Amino acid sequence: MPLDVGDVASVEEAVKTIGAATSRLDVLVNNAGIMVEWDVHPADITAAQLREAYEVNVFGIVSVTSACVPLLRRSHNPRIVNMSSGLGSLTLLSDPNSPLPAQGFLAYSSSKAALNALTVIYANALRVDGIKVNAASPGMVPTDQNAAAPFPRGDRTTADGAVVPVLLATIPADGPTGVFRGPNRLDDVIPW
Repeated sequence: MPLDVGDVASVEEAVKTIGAATSRLDVLVNNAGIMVEWDVHPADITAAQLREAYEVNVFGIVSVTSACVPLLRRSHNPRIVNMSSGLGSLTLLSDPNSPLPAQGFLAYSSSKAALNALTVIYANALRVDGIKVNAASPGMVPTDQNAAAPFPRGDRTTADGAVVPVLLATIPADGPTGVFRGPNRLDDVIPW
C-alpha cells in the first residue's frame, strides 16, 4: 500500500488498513530516508534543506512509529528496526581517522544522528511493552537515494543490505534492544 511518511493522513490510512487486516503489527522497519545535499558544502546547506531531510528522516519516522505502537503492543514479539547509517554515528564523525567526516553531509548525518537518538529513547520507553527497538546500517547499497553521489555508490546488493535488519526484526525475546548494528553481521557494533 502507498505510504508517505510526510503525510499524516497517509500514515493513518496505512495503519488503519494494517489494523483491519491483522489487528496487530509484528515488525516495523523504518526505511524512509532522503539525501538533499549532493555536491553542496556543509556551510552552504540551508535551513530549508535541513527541514526537508528532517521531515522524512526524523519526523516521518516519529509519525509512523507513534501511529504503529498500538498495533505493535498487540504482537507477541514486536520489533522496530530503524534504518540508519554510519554517517549518523557521532563517534565516527568525530574521528579524524575515519573517512566519514570528509563526506560533510550536514543534513543527512545530523538527521541520522537524531534517528539514532530516537532509537535509544524508544528502546527505553517501549521496553516495558516488550518492543525491541534497534538501528541498522545496510552499508553502501546502490539505491535511488545515492544515484547522484559523486563517489562510488557501493557494491552491496539489496539482499546484503537486508541481512542485519532482518536479523534485528526477528531477534528472540532475549535479544538486544537499543543497539546499532551492521552492516555485515549482527555482531558488527556501530558506535553511537
